[in-house]
Amino acid sequence: MRRPTLSLAAIPLSTLLLTSCAQPAETGGGEEAGVGGGPVQNQLSIVTGGTAGVYYPIGGALSGIIGDHLEGQTASVESTGASVENIRLLDSGSGHLGIVQGDAADQAATGMADFEGAPVQTYSLAVLYPNVFHAVTLDSIARDQGFECFSDVVGTRYSIGDVGSGNEATTRQVFESLGIAETDVEADQLGYAETASALKNNQLDAGSWVVGEGHAGITELGTTDDVHLIPMCDEERSAVVDGYGGYTEHVIEAGTYPGVDEDVPTIAVWNALVVTGGFNEDQAYDITSAMFEHIDQVVDVYAPGEEYLVPETILNSPVPVHPGALRFYEEQGVEIPEDLRS
Repeated sequence: MRRPTLSLAAIPLSTLLLTSCAQPAETGGGEEAGVGGGPVQNQLSIVTGGTAGVYYPIGGALSGIIGDHLEGQTASVESTGASVENIRLLDSGSGHLGIVQGDAADQAATGMADFEGAPVQTYSLAVLYPNVFHAVTLDSIARDQGFECFSDVVGTRYSIGDVGSGNEATTRQVFESLGIAETDVEADQLGYAETASALKNNQLDAGSWVVGEGHAGITELGTTDDVHLIPMCDEERSAVVDGYGGYTEHVIEAGTYPGVDEDVPTIAVWNALVVTGGFNEDQAYDITSAMFEHIDQVVDVYAPGEEYLVPETILNSPVPVHPGALRFYEEQGVEIPEDLRS
């Protein structure tokens, strides 16, 4: 069943109700059964994404908050292939906190797509900001190929995203919702920097960038080349939003990137900070509380996320909320629906 989502309209930071400074987690509960009963992890690994993306600096900010404000705990930030890989790292115990796209978390929980036959139960500590689906090409290529709607990429050279990334997971889901088989395009799997280079060198016609709006890589490409964002037309957006994955409609406003002078309709997916069910309940509470107590440090590394980085955004969680984080949100007066309670 589809969960209602908050509007992507701005949520004022004044709604953020801060708790008192987070206290260090206690070490009890390691033998408890059920979600939240694992031992405290004093040396945490935060799995993120590529160093050129948004996940990595957010992970760095969170690492600093944990190290500075939670007694006896340290955290390192790891560069990874992003969402799908991050969930697998959490499942194996190689990572403790992961930043992932909501559709990848949902696919993991339901054992679909990359997790078919091998579901991974994850739980949210926080929902961060929406990732926006950008179908990126250059003006010259768009004119040659006649790109007017997203489905026009059929028959072209298209990068579906780096192997194991949330970018790949979202692109595959968009293709499926629109009835586009991977064989309908000459598919490549490139990271963002490689996609930009391939576009400039006429080795690619277009590619997906499922990233926070205002992404530095697209902005940089737009300063040297005339960027074109392929719109997702009305029926296409409806098919994706009404399909699997919990997507919402979104508009990239004119002027967001150099040379993009008209609004571009598309879809978006929420990003979440997640853990496994074994993550200690008290530690989950402390980390969630400390993050919102010092949310300005996260905003410092990703200013476009400011309007979303408030407790109420947890209502967009793609998976149940961890019991420790649930306690924090209830203290803030956020009413968590039953389907998000673990």
